[in-house]
Amino acid sequence: MKKSILITGSTDGIGKLAALKMAKDGHQLYLHGRNADKLNAVVAELKKETGHQEIEGFVVDFSDLNAVQHMAVEINEKVATLDVLINNAGVFKSAQPLAANGIDIRMVVNYFAPYLLTHRIIDKLKESKEARIINLSSAAQSSVSMQLLDGQIEVSDQEAYAQSKLALLLWSFYLAVQEPNIATVALNPGSLLNTNMVREAYGKFWSSADKGADIIYDLALITSAEEMKGQYFDNDRGEFGEAHPDAYDETLIKDVIEKTQRILEGF
Repeated sequence: MKKSILITGSTDGIGKLAALKMAKDGHQLYLHGRNADKLNAVVAELKKETGHQEIEGFVVDFSDLNAVQHMAVEINEKVATLDVLINNAGVFKSAQPLAANGIDIRMVVNYFAPYLLTHRIIDKLKESKEARIINLSSAAQSSVSMQLLDGQIEVSDQEAYAQSKLALLLWSFYLAVQEPNIATVALNPGSLLNTNMVREAYGKFWSSADKGADIIYDLALITSAEEMKGQYFDNDRGEFGEAHPDAYDETLIKDVIEKTQRILEGF
């Protein structure tokens, strides 16, 4: 059965590779990137390579939450139904460490943007008979500072990235409870995969990017929805497993979500 799938951050890396696999299957794909030329080139490339023409794109810089809000409006207007949302867009290193709203760019791109986008288009997913949300977390997970969350402090690139990925994971667990008819899963796609972001951050890699793309594909289209609901998949171990202890602290999750909602009140 063909699915309607949105993949953020899909102009390179594991997002692009997962999109290629899905295009070969003939699914309706919606790609996303922050550079129009690059996005258009990837859409054209996938159409040519697979012969599949049902591929469209959205150009949005996820460091701009106003733009993310506009993307949500556009999706709600143009996309009839949505079966799978893959929140893959992410950033580690940036020449500009702060987003326009004064919050660390990792926290904005990796956490606030997917949170905002998902909640603005959640009704599209609710219309699907078997909706799925895959949130790309990481093996790098660090306790979330409320001061970093609202832009009061600055930390290292690594620490900001790890906190943003744990924030995403906390929200994933929360969302799975709030929306029980949507199979929401948090995913560590694998450590030090061969992607541009990893090479720029660490100057080395351990595994092929295909490792991450393959597990995205499996969770989006093959794994039982009931099996993945509210779970954390650790692709370093190749199985569902335990995440950071904070991810199971209901009081902390409540505090993070309430703070997030206050920060996003104007969108």
